[in-house]
Amino acid sequence: MAHLRALDYLVIAVYLAGIMFIGLRMARKQKTTSEYFVARHRIPTWALAFSLMATIISSVTFVAHPAAVFQRNFWLLMVNLAWPPILIVVAMVVVPFYRNVVGMSAYEYIGKRFGVGARVYSSLSFIINRIQDLGFTIYTTVIAVSVMSGWNIQAVILIFCVFTVIYTMIGGIEGVIWTDIVQGFVLVGGGLFVLYTALFGVSGGPAAIVSTAWHAGKFGFGDFDFSWQSLYKDPATAWVLLAVGIIGVLRGYTADQSMVQRYLVARTDRSAKIGVFTGSLVCLPIWLMFAFIGACLWSFYNITGNVVPKEIMQRPDNILPYFVVTQLPVGVVGMILAAILAAAQSSISADLNSVATVLTADYFVQMRPQSSDRARLLFGKLAVLASGMVCSAVALLLTLAKGKGALELGVILWMVVSSGVLGLFGLGFLTRSATRTGAYVGIAACVLFTAWGVVTGPLKVDLGFNYRMNSMLIGVWGQFVMFGAGYAASRICGGYCPDLEGLTIWTRRAKSPGRS
Repeated sequence: MAHLRALDYLVIAVYLAGIMFIGLRMARKQKTTSEYFVARHRIPTWALAFSLMATIISSVTFVAHPAAVFQRNFWLLMVNLAWPPILIVVAMVVVPFYRNVVGMSAYEYIGKRFGVGARVYSSLSFIINRIQDLGFTIYTTVIAVSVMSGWNIQAVILIFCVFTVIYTMIGGIEGVIWTDIVQGFVLVGGGLFVLYTALFGVSGGPAAIVSTAWHAGKFGFGDFDFSWQSLYKDPATAWVLLAVGIIGVLRGYTADQSMVQRYLVARTDRSAKIGVFTGSLVCLPIWLMFAFIGACLWSFYNITGNVVPKEIMQRPDNILPYFVVTQLPVGVVGMILAAILAAAQSSISADLNSVATVLTADYFVQMRPQSSDRARLLFGKLAVLASGMVCSAVALLLTLAKGKGALELGVILWMVVSSGVLGLFGLGFLTRSATRTGAYVGIAACVLFTAWGVVTGPLKVDLGFNYRMNSMLIGVWGQFVMFGAGYAASRICGGYCPDLEGLTIWTRRAKSPGRS
Protein backbone atom coordinates (compact mmCIF):
# COMPACT_ATOMS: atom_id res chain seq x y z
CA MET A 1 0.00 0.00 0.00
CA ALA A 2 2.67 2.44 0.98
CA HIS A 3 6.32 3.00 0.20
CA LEU A 4 8.83 4.56 2.56
CA ARG A 5 11.09 7.41 1.50
CA ALA A 6 14.85 7.66 2.00
CA LEU A 7 14.44 9.75 5.17
CA ASP A 8 12.12 7.12 6.66
CA TYR A 9 14.67 4.41 6.01
CA LEU A 10 17.34 6.55 7.64
CA VAL A 11 15.27 7.02 10.79
CA ILE A 12 14.59 3.28 11.04
CA ALA A 13 18.26 2.47 10.42
CA VAL A 14 19.39 4.86 13.17
CA TYR A 15 16.96 3.29 15.62
CA LEU A 16 18.01 -0.28 14.78
CA ALA A 17 21.71 0.63 14.92
CA GLY A 18 21.23 2.17 18.36
CA ILE A 19 19.47 -0.94 19.67
CA MET A 20 22.18 -3.24 18.30
CA PHE A 21 24.90 -1.01 19.79
CA ILE A 22 23.37 -1.33 23.26
CA GLY A 23 23.13 -5.10 22.88
CA LEU A 24 26.80 -5.33 21.87
CA ARG A 25 27.88 -3.13 24.78
CA MET A 26 26.02 -5.30 27.27
CA ALA A 27 27.47 -8.49 25.77
CA ARG A 28 30.80 -7.83 27.51
CA LYS A 29 29.10 -8.08 30.93
CA GLN A 30 27.42 -11.45 30.34
CA LYS A 31 30.01 -13.81 31.83
CA THR A 32 27.81 -15.81 34.23
CA THR A 33 24.23 -17.01 34.39
CA SER A 34 23.58 -14.57 37.24
CA GLU A 35 24.65 -11.69 35.00
CA TYR A 36 22.81 -13.02 31.96
CA PHE A 37 19.47 -13.73 33.63
CA VAL A 38 19.21 -11.42 36.67
CA ALA A 39 21.93 -8.81 36.03
CA ARG A 40 23.52 -9.68 39.40
CA HIS A 41 20.74 -7.67 41.06
CA ARG A 42 22.32 -4.35 40.02
CA ILE A 43 19.64 -2.59 37.95
CA PRO A 44 18.69 0.87 39.35
CA THR A 45 15.10 1.67 40.28
CA TRP A 46 14.40 4.12 37.46
CA ALA A 47 15.73 1.74 34.81
CA LEU A 48 13.62 -1.13 36.17
CA ALA A 49 10.49 1.07 36.13
CA PHE A 50 11.02 2.31 32.59
CA SER A 51 11.92 -1.15 31.29
CA LEU A 52 8.82 -2.68 32.84
CA MET A 53 6.61 -0.03 31.25
CA ALA A 54 8.15 -0.58 27.82
CA THR A 55 7.72 -4.35 28.14
CA ILE A 56 4.05 -4.18 29.14
CA ILE A 57 3.19 -1.63 26.43
CA SER A 58 3.65 -3.89 23.43
CA SER A 59 2.85 -3.41 19.76
CA VAL A 60 -0.56 -4.90 20.54
CA THR A 61 -1.24 -1.79 22.64
CA PHE A 62 0.06 0.47 19.87
CA VAL A 63 -2.23 -1.11 17.29
CA ALA A 64 -5.11 -2.83 19.13
CA HIS A 65 -6.20 -0.11 21.56
CA PRO A 66 -6.79 2.54 18.86
CA ALA A 67 -8.50 -0.10 16.70
CA ALA A 68 -10.82 -1.20 19.54
CA VAL A 69 -12.02 2.37 20.16
CA PHE A 70 -12.25 3.16 16.44
CA GLN A 71 -14.49 0.14 16.00
CA ARG A 72 -16.49 0.39 19.25
CA ASN A 73 -15.46 2.41 22.33
CA PHE A 74 -13.21 2.27 25.41
CA TRP A 75 -14.49 -1.24 26.30
CA LEU A 76 -11.03 -2.85 26.08
CA LEU A 77 -9.68 -0.56 28.82
CA MET A 78 -11.83 -2.30 31.43
CA VAL A 79 -9.25 -5.09 31.39
CA ASN A 80 -6.57 -2.56 32.40
CA LEU A 81 -8.45 -0.71 35.14
CA ALA A 82 -7.74 -3.52 37.61
CA TRP A 83 -4.06 -2.59 37.80
CA PRO A 84 -3.71 0.24 40.39
CA PRO A 85 -5.19 -1.47 43.51
CA ILE A 86 -3.57 -4.82 42.73
CA LEU A 87 -0.15 -3.23 42.22
CA ILE A 88 -0.07 -2.09 45.83
CA VAL A 89 -0.48 -5.68 47.05
CA VAL A 90 2.06 -6.94 44.52
CA ALA A 91 4.68 -4.36 45.49
CA MET A 92 4.28 -4.85 49.24
CA VAL A 93 3.81 -8.63 49.39
CA VAL A 94 4.67 -10.52 46.20
CA VAL A 95 7.90 -8.73 45.23
CA PRO A 96 9.79 -9.27 48.52
CA PHE A 97 8.39 -12.79 48.77
CA TYR A 98 9.95 -13.88 45.48
CA ARG A 99 13.23 -12.13 46.25
CA ASN A 100 13.45 -14.33 49.36
CA VAL A 101 12.42 -17.64 47.84
CA VAL A 102 13.82 -18.02 44.30
CA GLY A 103 17.12 -17.48 42.53
CA MET A 104 16.15 -17.14 38.88
CA SER A 105 12.86 -18.85 38.07
CA ALA A 106 9.41 -18.18 39.54
CA TYR A 107 8.69 -21.90 39.26
CA GLU A 108 11.42 -22.75 41.74
CA TYR A 109 8.83 -21.76 44.33
CA ILE A 110 6.19 -24.12 42.94
CA GLY A 111 8.78 -26.90 43.01
CA LYS A 112 9.67 -26.22 46.63
CA ARG A 113 6.01 -26.12 47.63
CA PHE A 114 4.52 -28.94 45.54
CA GLY A 115 7.32 -30.91 43.90
CA VAL A 116 8.75 -31.54 40.44
CA GLY A 117 5.46 -32.36 38.72
CA ALA A 118 3.85 -29.06 39.69
CA ARG A 119 7.03 -27.21 38.72
CA VAL A 120 6.99 -28.81 35.27
CA TYR A 121 3.28 -28.03 34.83
CA SER A 122 3.64 -24.36 35.75
CA SER A 123 6.88 -23.77 33.85
CA LEU A 124 5.62 -25.58 30.75
CA SER A 125 2.46 -23.51 30.97
CA PHE A 126 4.55 -20.36 30.90
CA ILE A 127 6.65 -21.52 27.95
CA ILE A 128 3.63 -22.45 25.80
CA ASN A 129 1.88 -19.23 26.83
CA ARG A 130 4.84 -17.06 25.85
CA ILE A 131 5.62 -18.85 22.60
CA GLN A 132 2.00 -18.59 21.47
CA ASP A 133 1.72 -14.96 22.57
CA LEU A 134 5.02 -13.97 20.97
CA GLY A 135 3.99 -15.56 17.69
CA PHE A 136 0.81 -13.45 17.63
CA THR A 137 2.71 -10.32 18.72
CA ILE A 138 5.17 -10.77 15.86
CA TYR A 139 2.34 -11.43 13.43
CA THR A 140 0.30 -8.35 14.40
CA THR A 141 3.43 -6.21 14.33
CA VAL A 142 4.50 -7.18 10.85
CA ILE A 143 0.95 -6.73 9.56
CA ALA A 144 1.17 -3.09 10.66
CA VAL A 145 4.67 -2.75 9.22
CA SER A 146 3.51 -4.26 5.92
CA VAL A 147 0.62 -1.78 5.68
CA MET A 148 3.01 1.12 6.23
CA SER A 149 5.87 -0.06 4.07
CA GLY A 150 4.48 -2.39 1.41
CA TRP A 151 7.11 -4.98 2.34
CA ASN A 152 6.50 -8.72 2.04
CA ILE A 153 5.06 -10.05 5.33
CA GLN A 154 7.12 -13.25 5.47
CA ALA A 155 10.35 -11.36 4.76
CA VAL A 156 9.56 -8.83 7.49
CA ILE A 157 8.95 -11.62 10.02
CA LEU A 158 12.31 -13.23 9.28
CA ILE A 159 14.31 -9.99 9.34
CA PHE A 160 12.52 -8.67 12.42
CA CYS A 161 12.99 -11.91 14.36
CA VAL A 162 16.63 -12.38 13.41
CA PHE A 163 17.48 -8.86 14.54
CA THR A 164 15.57 -9.14 17.84
CA VAL A 165 17.00 -12.57 18.66
CA ILE A 166 20.57 -11.42 18.02
CA TYR A 167 20.58 -8.46 20.39
CA THR A 168 18.60 -10.40 23.01
CA MET A 169 20.94 -13.39 22.82
CA ILE A 170 24.14 -11.39 23.14
CA GLY A 171 22.95 -8.71 25.57
CA GLY A 172 21.19 -10.81 28.21
CA ILE A 173 18.71 -9.27 30.62
CA GLU A 174 20.77 -6.07 30.91
CA GLY A 175 20.68 -5.63 27.15
CA VAL A 176 16.91 -6.17 27.30
CA ILE A 177 16.44 -3.57 30.04
CA TRP A 178 18.61 -0.82 28.56
CA THR A 179 17.17 -1.26 25.08
CA ASP A 180 13.72 -1.17 26.68
CA ILE A 181 14.47 2.36 27.88
CA VAL A 182 15.27 3.57 24.38
CA GLN A 183 12.28 1.73 22.97
CA GLY A 184 10.01 3.24 25.63
CA PHE A 185 10.97 6.77 24.59
CA VAL A 186 10.43 5.94 20.91
CA LEU A 187 7.06 4.36 21.68
CA VAL A 188 5.67 7.24 23.73
CA GLY A 189 7.09 9.83 21.33
CA GLY A 190 5.47 8.13 18.36
CA GLY A 191 2.11 7.95 20.10
CA LEU A 192 2.21 11.63 21.06
CA PHE A 193 3.00 12.65 17.47
CA VAL A 194 0.06 10.65 16.11
CA LEU A 195 -2.23 12.17 18.75
CA TYR A 196 -1.12 15.72 17.93
CA THR A 197 -1.66 15.19 14.20
CA ALA A 198 -5.15 13.78 14.71
CA LEU A 199 -6.22 16.51 17.16
CA PHE A 200 -5.05 19.44 15.03
CA GLY A 201 -5.63 17.96 11.58
CA VAL A 202 -9.23 19.12 11.18
CA SER A 203 -11.15 22.37 11.16
CA GLY A 204 -12.15 23.16 14.72
CA GLY A 205 -9.14 21.38 16.20
CA PRO A 206 -9.28 19.36 19.45
CA ALA A 207 -12.71 20.67 20.44
CA ALA A 208 -14.29 19.33 17.25
CA ILE A 209 -12.44 16.00 17.53
CA VAL A 210 -13.44 15.39 21.14
CA SER A 211 -17.03 16.60 20.66
CA THR A 212 -17.60 14.34 17.66
CA ALA A 213 -16.18 11.31 19.45
CA TRP A 214 -18.21 12.07 22.58
CA HIS A 215 -21.52 12.30 20.76
CA ALA A 216 -20.73 9.05 18.94
CA GLY A 217 -20.26 7.25 22.28
CA LYS A 218 -16.58 6.53 21.70
CA PHE A 219 -15.71 7.24 25.34
CA GLY A 220 -18.14 4.64 26.71
CA PHE A 221 -17.01 1.47 28.47
CA GLY A 222 -19.61 -0.91 27.10
CA ASP A 223 -22.43 -2.81 28.77
CA PHE A 224 -22.59 -2.44 32.57
CA ASP A 225 -25.34 -5.00 33.10
CA PHE A 226 -24.66 -6.69 36.45
CA SER A 227 -26.75 -9.82 36.57
CA TRP A 228 -26.40 -13.57 36.25
CA GLN A 229 -27.50 -13.34 32.62
CA SER A 230 -24.65 -10.93 31.89
CA LEU A 231 -22.19 -13.80 32.31
CA TYR A 232 -23.60 -15.33 29.13
CA LYS A 233 -23.42 -12.22 26.97
CA ASP A 234 -21.16 -11.96 23.95
CA PRO A 235 -19.54 -9.47 23.57
CA ALA A 236 -18.56 -9.46 27.21
CA THR A 237 -19.96 -6.87 29.60
CA ALA A 238 -17.73 -4.34 31.35
CA TRP A 239 -17.85 -6.36 34.58
CA VAL A 240 -16.74 -9.55 32.86
CA LEU A 241 -13.83 -7.69 31.29
CA LEU A 242 -12.91 -6.27 34.68
CA ALA A 243 -12.94 -9.78 36.19
CA VAL A 244 -10.73 -11.02 33.36
CA GLY A 245 -8.42 -8.07 33.95
CA ILE A 246 -8.14 -8.77 37.68
CA ILE A 247 -7.27 -12.43 37.10
CA GLY A 248 -4.87 -11.47 34.30
CA VAL A 249 -3.01 -8.93 36.43
CA LEU A 250 -2.81 -11.26 39.42
CA ARG A 251 -1.58 -14.10 37.23
CA GLY A 252 0.95 -11.90 35.45
CA TYR A 253 2.46 -10.46 38.63
CA THR A 254 2.44 -13.60 40.77
CA ALA A 255 3.02 -16.52 38.40
CA ASP A 256 4.66 -15.15 35.25
CA GLN A 257 8.42 -15.48 34.87
CA SER A 258 8.79 -12.35 32.73
CA MET A 259 7.49 -10.26 35.65
CA VAL A 260 9.11 -12.17 38.50
CA GLN A 261 12.47 -11.90 36.76
CA ARG A 262 12.16 -8.10 36.95
CA TYR A 263 11.73 -8.32 40.71
CA LEU A 264 15.05 -10.14 40.92
CA VAL A 265 17.22 -7.74 38.90
CA ALA A 266 16.77 -4.80 41.30
CA ARG A 267 19.46 -3.90 43.83
CA THR A 268 17.27 -4.01 46.94
CA ASP A 269 13.77 -5.01 48.00
CA ARG A 270 12.81 -1.34 48.25
CA SER A 271 14.15 -0.62 44.77
CA ALA A 272 12.21 -3.57 43.36
CA LYS A 273 8.97 -2.45 45.05
CA ILE A 274 9.22 1.13 43.80
CA GLY A 275 10.34 0.12 40.31
CA VAL A 276 7.57 -2.43 39.80
CA PHE A 277 4.83 -0.18 41.19
CA THR A 278 5.95 2.94 39.28
CA GLY A 279 6.67 1.23 35.97
CA SER A 280 3.36 -0.63 35.97
CA LEU A 281 1.28 2.34 37.09
CA VAL A 282 2.67 4.52 34.30
CA CYS A 283 1.15 2.07 31.81
CA LEU A 284 -2.37 3.24 32.67
CA PRO A 285 -2.08 6.77 31.18
CA ILE A 286 -0.31 5.30 28.15
CA TRP A 287 -3.19 2.88 27.55
CA LEU A 288 -5.57 5.80 27.93
CA MET A 289 -3.56 7.79 25.40
CA PHE A 290 -3.72 5.07 22.76
CA ALA A 291 -7.43 4.50 23.40
CA PHE A 292 -7.96 8.25 23.02
CA ILE A 293 -6.02 8.14 19.75
CA GLY A 294 -8.58 5.63 18.45
CA ALA A 295 -11.44 8.04 19.26
CA CYS A 296 -9.57 10.89 17.60
CA LEU A 297 -8.97 8.87 14.44
CA TRP A 298 -12.68 8.05 14.23
CA SER A 299 -13.55 11.75 14.53
CA PHE A 300 -10.84 12.73 12.06
CA TYR A 301 -12.25 10.58 9.25
CA ASN A 302 -15.84 11.54 10.01
CA ILE A 303 -15.07 15.27 10.06
CA THR A 304 -12.80 15.36 7.02
CA GLY A 305 -14.92 12.95 4.99
CA ASN A 306 -11.82 11.06 3.88
CA VAL A 307 -12.84 7.58 2.81
CA VAL A 308 -11.02 4.72 4.52
CA PRO A 309 -10.42 1.83 2.09
CA LYS A 310 -12.67 -1.18 2.53
CA GLU A 311 -9.76 -3.52 3.31
CA ILE A 312 -8.73 -1.27 6.20
CA MET A 313 -12.25 -1.10 7.62
CA GLN A 314 -12.47 -4.89 7.47
CA ARG A 315 -9.35 -5.09 9.65
CA PRO A 316 -9.50 -2.19 12.15
CA ASP A 317 -6.02 -3.03 13.52
CA ASN A 318 -4.65 -1.36 10.40
CA ILE A 319 -6.34 2.00 11.02
CA LEU A 320 -3.43 3.59 12.88
CA PRO A 321 -0.78 2.44 10.36
CA TYR A 322 -3.05 3.66 7.54
CA PHE A 323 -3.42 7.07 9.20
CA VAL A 324 0.35 7.32 9.63
CA VAL A 325 1.25 6.62 6.01
CA THR A 326 -1.48 8.89 4.59
CA GLN A 327 -1.38 11.85 6.98
CA LEU A 328 2.11 12.17 8.44
CA PRO A 329 5.14 13.73 6.72
CA VAL A 330 8.19 11.90 5.40
CA GLY A 331 10.60 11.02 8.20
CA VAL A 332 7.87 10.95 10.81
CA VAL A 333 6.45 7.85 9.11
CA GLY A 334 9.80 6.18 9.72
CA MET A 335 9.72 7.29 13.36
CA ILE A 336 6.25 5.80 13.88
CA LEU A 337 7.26 2.57 12.20
CA ALA A 338 10.29 2.50 14.51
CA ALA A 339 7.91 3.06 17.45
CA ILE A 340 5.81 0.05 16.43
CA LEU A 341 8.96 -2.03 16.11
CA ALA A 342 10.15 -0.74 19.49
CA ALA A 343 6.86 -1.64 21.16
CA ALA A 344 7.10 -5.19 19.85
CA GLN A 345 10.82 -5.67 20.47
CA SER A 346 10.64 -4.52 24.09
CA SER A 347 8.07 -7.23 24.86
CA ILE A 348 9.59 -9.92 22.67
CA SER A 349 13.16 -9.54 23.94
CA ALA A 350 12.02 -9.65 27.57
CA ASP A 351 9.92 -12.75 26.98
CA LEU A 352 12.64 -14.55 25.03
CA ASN A 353 15.08 -14.00 27.89
CA SER A 354 12.45 -15.19 30.38
CA VAL A 355 11.70 -18.34 28.38
CA ALA A 356 15.44 -19.06 28.23
CA THR A 357 15.68 -18.55 31.99
CA VAL A 358 12.93 -21.11 32.60
CA LEU A 359 14.42 -23.62 30.16
CA THR A 360 17.79 -23.25 31.86
CA ALA A 361 16.76 -23.16 35.54
CA ASP A 362 13.76 -25.48 35.44
CA TYR A 363 14.95 -28.05 32.91
CA PHE A 364 18.67 -27.98 32.01
CA VAL A 365 19.92 -27.47 35.57
CA GLN A 366 17.48 -30.05 36.95
CA MET A 367 18.56 -32.65 34.39
CA ARG A 368 22.26 -31.77 34.66
CA PRO A 369 22.82 -30.50 38.21
CA GLN A 370 26.58 -31.03 37.96
CA SER A 371 26.95 -28.84 34.86
CA SER A 372 29.25 -25.83 35.02
CA ASP A 373 28.00 -22.26 35.03
CA ARG A 374 29.65 -21.78 31.64
CA ALA A 375 27.63 -24.66 30.18
CA ARG A 376 24.44 -23.22 31.67
CA LEU A 377 25.19 -19.81 30.19
CA LEU A 378 25.78 -21.34 26.76
CA PHE A 379 22.54 -23.30 27.03
CA GLY A 380 20.67 -20.12 28.01
CA LYS A 381 21.91 -18.26 24.94
CA LEU A 382 21.03 -21.18 22.67
CA ALA A 383 17.60 -21.30 24.34
CA VAL A 384 17.02 -17.67 23.31
CA LEU A 385 17.92 -18.60 19.74
CA ALA A 386 15.69 -21.70 19.70
CA SER A 387 12.75 -19.85 21.27
CA GLY A 388 13.07 -17.07 18.72
CA MET A 389 13.02 -19.59 15.88
CA VAL A 390 9.87 -21.27 17.22
CA CYS A 391 8.11 -17.91 17.66
CA SER A 392 9.05 -16.99 14.09
CA ALA A 393 7.59 -20.28 12.87
CA VAL A 394 4.33 -19.57 14.71
CA ALA A 395 4.10 -16.13 13.12
CA LEU A 396 4.84 -17.56 9.65
CA LEU A 397 2.16 -20.22 10.09
CA LEU A 398 -0.36 -17.51 10.94
CA THR A 399 0.37 -15.76 7.64
CA LEU A 400 -0.41 -19.00 5.79
CA ALA A 401 -3.62 -19.80 7.65
CA LYS A 402 -6.63 -19.16 5.43
CA GLY A 403 -9.19 -19.31 8.23
CA LYS A 404 -9.26 -19.17 11.99
CA GLY A 405 -7.90 -22.68 12.46
CA ALA A 406 -4.41 -21.70 13.57
CA LEU A 407 -5.71 -18.92 15.78
CA GLU A 408 -8.28 -21.16 17.44
CA LEU A 409 -5.78 -23.95 17.95
CA GLY A 410 -3.29 -21.58 19.58
CA VAL A 411 -5.87 -20.06 21.89
CA ILE A 412 -7.28 -23.46 22.87
CA LEU A 413 -3.82 -24.86 23.60
CA TRP A 414 -2.96 -21.84 25.71
CA MET A 415 -6.21 -21.95 27.69
CA VAL A 416 -6.02 -25.67 28.44
CA VAL A 417 -2.36 -25.74 29.46
CA SER A 418 -1.98 -22.40 31.22
CA SER A 419 -5.28 -22.18 33.05
CA GLY A 420 -5.05 -22.47 36.81
CA VAL A 421 -1.43 -21.40 37.40
CA LEU A 422 -2.61 -18.45 39.49
CA GLY A 423 -4.83 -20.82 41.48
CA LEU A 424 -1.83 -23.12 42.01
CA PHE A 425 0.29 -20.25 43.29
CA GLY A 426 -2.55 -19.11 45.56
CA LEU A 427 -2.97 -22.64 46.89
CA GLY A 428 0.66 -22.71 47.95
CA PHE A 429 1.05 -19.12 49.09
CA LEU A 430 -2.25 -18.52 50.89
CA THR A 431 -2.73 -21.85 52.71
CA ARG A 432 -0.67 -23.93 55.10
CA SER A 433 -2.72 -27.11 54.66
CA ALA A 434 -2.21 -27.58 50.90
CA THR A 435 -0.33 -30.78 50.07
CA ARG A 436 1.41 -32.17 47.04
CA THR A 437 -1.45 -34.63 46.47
CA GLY A 438 -3.97 -31.79 46.66
CA ALA A 439 -2.00 -29.73 44.14
CA TYR A 440 -1.97 -32.56 41.61
CA VAL A 441 -5.70 -33.14 42.07
CA GLY A 442 -6.24 -29.40 41.51
CA ILE A 443 -4.15 -29.46 38.33
CA ALA A 444 -6.09 -32.44 36.95
CA ALA A 445 -9.45 -30.86 37.81
CA CYS A 446 -8.47 -27.55 36.24
CA VAL A 447 -7.20 -29.11 33.00
CA LEU A 448 -10.36 -31.21 32.66
CA PHE A 449 -12.62 -28.25 33.38
CA THR A 450 -10.81 -26.01 30.91
CA ALA A 451 -10.79 -28.65 28.19
CA TRP A 452 -14.54 -29.21 28.73
CA GLY A 453 -15.21 -25.47 28.65
CA VAL A 454 -13.26 -24.90 25.45
CA VAL A 455 -14.62 -27.94 23.59
CA THR A 456 -18.28 -27.35 24.47
CA GLY A 457 -18.05 -23.55 24.48
CA PRO A 458 -15.99 -21.89 21.71
CA LEU A 459 -15.77 -25.12 19.66
CA LYS A 460 -19.49 -25.84 20.18
CA VAL A 461 -19.16 -29.64 20.51
CA ASP A 462 -22.36 -30.95 22.10
CA LEU A 463 -21.60 -33.28 25.01
CA GLY A 464 -25.04 -32.99 26.57
CA PHE A 465 -23.75 -30.81 29.40
CA ASN A 466 -22.09 -27.80 27.81
CA TYR A 467 -20.34 -24.57 28.79
CA ARG A 468 -22.44 -21.60 27.72
CA MET A 469 -21.03 -18.58 29.55
CA ASN A 470 -18.78 -16.03 27.86
CA SER A 471 -15.64 -17.89 26.79
CA MET A 472 -13.41 -15.26 28.42
CA LEU A 473 -14.57 -16.54 31.81
CA ILE A 474 -13.15 -20.03 31.27
CA GLY A 475 -9.75 -18.82 32.43
CA VAL A 476 -11.31 -17.07 35.42
CA TRP A 477 -13.28 -20.09 36.63
CA GLY A 478 -10.25 -22.30 36.02
CA GLN A 479 -8.30 -20.52 38.76
CA PHE A 480 -11.08 -21.18 41.28
CA VAL A 481 -11.38 -24.81 40.19
CA MET A 482 -7.64 -25.25 40.72
CA PHE A 483 -7.68 -23.65 44.15
CA GLY A 484 -10.94 -25.21 45.35
CA ALA A 485 -10.22 -28.76 44.18
CA GLY A 486 -6.65 -28.58 45.44
CA TYR A 487 -7.63 -27.31 48.86
CA ALA A 488 -10.47 -29.81 49.27
CA ALA A 489 -8.27 -32.75 48.20
CA SER A 490 -5.52 -31.60 50.59
CA ARG A 491 -7.92 -31.60 53.53
CA ILE A 492 -9.59 -34.88 52.60
CA CYS A 493 -6.67 -36.93 51.27
CA GLY A 494 -3.73 -35.34 53.06
CA GLY A 495 -0.35 -35.95 51.48
CA TYR A 496 3.20 -34.66 51.66
CA CYS A 497 3.77 -31.08 52.82
CA PRO A 498 7.31 -29.61 53.04
CA ASP A 499 8.74 -27.35 55.72
CA LEU A 500 6.73 -24.19 55.11
CA GLU A 501 9.21 -21.66 56.47
CA GLY A 502 9.26 -18.80 53.96
CA LEU A 503 6.81 -20.53 51.59
CA THR A 504 3.42 -19.08 52.59
CA ILE A 505 2.04 -15.67 53.49
CA TRP A 506 1.76 -16.92 57.08
CA THR A 507 5.34 -18.18 57.28
CA ARG A 508 7.26 -15.91 54.89
CA ARG A 509 10.51 -14.32 55.94
CA ALA A 510 10.49 -10.62 56.75
CA LYS A 511 13.63 -9.61 54.81
CA SER A 512 15.74 -10.76 51.90
CA PRO A 513 19.18 -11.84 53.19
CA GLY A 514 21.75 -9.63 51.53
CA ARG A 515 19.25 -7.87 49.25
CA SER A 516 17.42 -5.42 51.50
